[in-house]
Amino acid sequence: MPKPVWSTKAGTVTGALWENEISVNGRKVSVLKVTIQRRYRDKDGQWKSSTSFSRNEIPLARFVLQKAYEHMIEGNKDDDNGSVEEEVIM
Repeated sequence: MPKPVWSTKAGTVTGALWENEISVNGRKVSVLKVTIQRRYRDKDGQWKSSTSFSRNEIPLARFVLQKAYEHMIEGNKDDDNGSVEEEVIM
């Protein structure tokens, strides 16, 4: 199973960055994608994951997404060899 290139956690909310290879105009480029989830225990005590968040978990999700975004930007700032490319939408 592939592993994330970076991850972080805030309370029960975790985020991970994944490097994906896509084809753009006939050439392969790498882009970063983020996943976010909430971990919880079910009634039987088993760990489960969810992508839905309660009101109190939204600030944690925002924090995790902000950290992921910062890591994407900072990680690409000094990268002149183009190993990971991102499309910037203005």
